[in-house]
This record gives sequence, C-alpha cells and structure tokens, in this order.
Amino acid sequence: MIDKRPLLTVAIPTWNRAFFLEKTLKQLHQELGECEPGSVEVIVSDNYSSDNTSEVVDQAKDMGLNLSYIRNEENIGSDANIAQCFNLATGQYVLILGDDDLLVDKSLPWLLERLRTEKYGVVCMRPYGFDNDFRQEYPGAGGSEKAFLDAGLFLAAIGSLMTLISSCVIHKSILPKLDARDFCGENLVQVHLVIRAALGSQENLFVNRYLIACKRNNSGGYDFSKVFVENLGRILDSYREIGLTEKAIAAIETRLLIGYFPYYLFRQRLNKTGDIGVTYQRFLNRYRGRCCFYFWVAPILKLPRILAIMWGGAATIIGRVLNGDLQRGIMFTINKNG
Repeated sequence: MIDKRPLLTVAIPTWNRAFFLEKTLKQLHQELGECEPGSVEVIVSDNYSSDNTSEVVDQAKDMGLNLSYIRNEENIGSDANIAQCFNLATGQYVLILGDDDLLVDKSLPWLLERLRTEKYGVVCMRPYGFDNDFRQEYPGAGGSEKAFLDAGLFLAAIGSLMTLISSCVIHKSILPKLDARDFCGENLVQVHLVIRAALGSQENLFVNRYLIACKRNNSGGYDFSKVFVENLGRILDSYREIGLTEKAIAAIETRLLIGYFPYYLFRQRLNKTGDIGVTYQRFLNRYRGRCCFYFWVAPILKLPRILAIMWGGAATIIGRVLNGDLQRGIMFTINKNG
C-alpha cells in the first residue's frame, strides 16, 4: 500500500517573534520550491502571540506557502507548544524547527532524498550560529555522514544536539501511539522524542554538515544548569530500562562536559549571571567522581573570576575543536572581526 502521508512535517512553534518567523517562513518557502509538491507539510503553532504573528502567516500564505496555522487560545508554555507540534504532524518524519532557525540553501531537497532512500529513527543535522546574514556567515560545505546501528553510540556522537529541536528529524511513524504532552515540564520534550526514536530504530544518521542556521544568543528564560544538568541527567537515567546503557550515558555526558558546558559557564562568569554556588552544586550532584568534571568544568565555577574566564575561554576553544567545530569557530571569528 502506498503511504499517502507527507514524507516530512516541518512544524514551527512560535511566540511573539514575528520578525524572525517571517525570515524562517521566507527561507522555507524558497526551499519548498525545489521539492516535490505534497512531500512536506508545514505547521505553525502560535502560542497566543500578542504581536503581528498572524499577519506574517497570512503574508506567507499570500506568497504561496501552503501551511496550517494553529493559534492557541492561551499561552500553554513552550514545552506544550513543542509537544503540540509533534502531535499534530501527519508526516512520516517530523522536524520541529525553531522560529528563528533556517534550513540552509539546498538542505531540504537533500533531506527529503535521504528520507526516501533510507529508514532512520533520527537524522541529526549539525547547526551553526549566525548573527546577521546566515549565508555570509556560513562556515562552509563539506562534512561527513555516518549511519549508526547502535543507538547509544549515535546519541553519544550527537551529544548536546539532541536538545536542539531544529537539529533532529524524528521518524514519527515508529512512535505511533506516543503523546508528546507526557514529556512536558522539564524544557526538554525533544530529548524524549529523539531518544525514543533512536532506540526504536535499527539505524540512525548523523550528518556532520552545516544544514541548519540558528540565530545566535536568541533564546533564554530558563535556568541553564537546572535544565541541562538536573533535568537532562534525570531523563537519560529514565531510559536505562528500555535500552540506554550506562556506557552510552557516560559517553553522552563526557561529550557535554568537554564540548558543551564550558561555553555556557564561561558566559555565566563573564556576564556575572546566575548563582555560581547553586550551579556548582548541581554539577557536583550529577558529576561527582568524574575526573572530566573536576579538571575541565569545575575550575570555571570555582576559580576567581578572572582566572575562571581565562580557563573557560580556553576550555571552550579546545572543546569545540575536539567536538569538530573548528571550522565554525574560525568563521565566527572572521565575521566578528570583519
């Protein structure tokens, strides 16, 4: 039997960011122009915005973009809005795209072709940050693809990218009875979806190429260490019973300690934000006994501020090189100083 559902749903949760949504929809419309009609469903889930979001959506429709627009009768929270995007999607695969994130040129046709030829639980695409012009700030083409038969190795390879909604395309068809609302309350609905789809599939794909452009430093409103240390750790632990091994969890967290946490802690010390004592205690509770924590991360929190900033800056650079982001870092420096 031929599956008549769209191959992919691109669902965009949004709230009071019409300016960014307009750019996202414009770029999506351009990408869809190179795709087979009917292969992609587009949904915008508006979390009761008070700005001109509805006008932006109408303009996109007038431009020829075929999309479904849902406006919530009240603000249901970001978690529930993300969950709603997943639940309403009718596509075989779902990409929940941030309202300020962009699919780079030619990425959507490429993605659809990969989804047609192979069946993956999750396709993870490497993102890059941009400040003004995502094309001018593009780090460059190239990069490898790697298919993983072991879900734990895949999740360890993508590391923090499992927390970024725009990076991960999820095979919804293998999660037919899943209600994403069950995962609300921790600011990480998407992590549950990624882990379940990865564990439920024989193969997952990591595309180590820059296919997603993310507006830099344009999110917030949450406690970083609460979400990404306490909550994420609790989520990882909860999947031990259904196949996520202790070894895989350790590998995921090592990648976070080396290549992800230093930058955010560096910024915390640099900008004098948050409670350093509370942050340190959360890290200690989760990573007590881990040499990588004591040597790599703890100094950013415990050293005097100037030394902590120096350590954090060095740890960030080294961590990103080890994480395969040297090319992105070079382009960021060029654009900042250009």
